Amino acid sequence: MATNTYRVLFLCRHNSARSIMAEALMRHWGRGRFEVASAGSDPVAECDPIALDLLAKARIPTDGLHPKSWDAFAGPDAQPLDFIFHTCDLSAGADAPAWQGHPIVAHWGFPDPRDFKGSDVEQRALFNLLFGMIERRVRIFCSLPEQRLARMTVEGLAELHTTEVHSTEAWSAPIQNL
Repeated sequence: MATNTYRVLFLCRHNSARSIMAEALMRHWGRGRFEVASAGSDPVAECDPIALDLLAKARIPTDGLHPKSWDAFAGPDAQPLDFIFHTCDLSAGADAPAWQGHPIVAHWGFPDPRDFKGSDVEQRALFNLLFGMIERRVRIFCSLPEQRLARMTVEGLAELHTTEVHSTEAWSAPIQNL
């Protein structure tokens, strides 16, 4: 049975850490099944160095990763998308451009690590937690059988939705105990 290749776009405001890690992880765990990109509503100039370092240490390729505007994936000439995942609250609440195709849109909200105030060790610990959370969701999604992806609905995505953490405050106590 032939397998479809699904187009996936990960979004967050700055496209520097969360969506970048999600893009790289899905390219790795879903290779051959997913054509993956990431973008932001207000992209910064460079990827977060801690995010790139974590990917490299996990032996996840980082070639070609760079912040991009979501405008590059919208408009009449853009490729149609199958799935869009918002990795932050700000991109989910922003006025998104018109996407081609009829993508299923899901919210995988993760707090912005840039909002966390702490030592370098604590910052890295936060990124490690965030990396693990993103990787877990990506691996679950990538493990879905072809038939499930082919008939997936917005309601079906609710199964993948786990408890969200909306601020870095919830992470402060465990990180400070390291």
